[in-house]
Amino acid sequence: MATMTETPEATGTYTISHDYHAEANVLSGELKRPIKEEIEQQAPVSLNDRRGGHFTREVKHFTVEGLISFSRGETRVSGARSLKNENWVTLSTSVMEGLNVFEVITADRVVSQVSTDHAYHNGPGPQGYIPQVTFLGTQFQNLRVSGIPVTLTLDLSICGDLPANGKTYLHDPKFLGAVQAQASKIANTPGLPKELKDQYDGKLARLKEQIGASAGANQGSHEPITCSLVQDIDVHIPGVKAYGNVLVIEHFGTVALGELVVGETLDPLYNRYDPYFELTGINMNLGCIGDATAKVAMVAANGHTKP
Repeated sequence: MATMTETPEATGTYTISHDYHAEANVLSGELKRPIKEEIEQQAPVSLNDRRGGHFTREVKHFTVEGLISFSRGETRVSGARSLKNENWVTLSTSVMEGLNVFEVITADRVVSQVSTDHAYHNGPGPQGYIPQVTFLGTQFQNLRVSGIPVTLTLDLSICGDLPANGKTYLHDPKFLGAVQAQASKIANTPGLPKELKDQYDGKLARLKEQIGASAGANQGSHEPITCSLVQDIDVHIPGVKAYGNVLVIEHFGTVALGELVVGETLDPLYNRYDPYFELTGINMNLGCIGDATAKVAMVAANGHTKP
């Protein structure tokens, strides 16, 4: 583990600084049946200061009575100034190896990774407050359902380029349009279960309102938006259906892959909303052969540039 201290820089009458924010864990949730046990965050690590640095944690051979297990997990968070352009870069990574959930969901390796890049700026204004974000490194190796492989199509650029005109991602027409297209594809898939149909119809209604509001002076809702880095799942298994990034497995439950939450936090000192990005590799809501909720490979990153 290594750290370094960064000193705020004065430019004219402004003292410029940046607070790094990142967190990661490899597994959390709750097992309800056949036994009841809370699954506390495994290998949790966080970064929440101005100094930056690099922090890691590791856990091996984790199991909940053989029902949910993994062979190894590692988390990493870091924050530092870029040598290329002096930007503030935050990185959060979660790696799980040897996942096994009730012998139904298995994977050799699941990696969630998010990095934000806040531009250095020379005074007040929108520049530097909204980061460029990338999910490079996110991957699923040998993901299987009942031993049968499934193939995923990923879009690591779902957030697109840096929003124009100082807008946040929640008010960026391009990002909102990409999420709307993704949600519409799922909502209009034949055979979509009613619970998911209602969920995505509600999401589409909200996106329509948000897109209309984004055409104005950056006004609209600040509620988080959920989408996915997984665009499609190719699966040919009886009793298993794929809807966008969601697997519906008969007698098992629903499994959402590459789930991304894009939200905003209010900085009350400057009355400004700063974006954050939270990525979960696998989000499971299980019932029947076992009742449980579990999140695999969760990462989050953002940051606050001052003033």
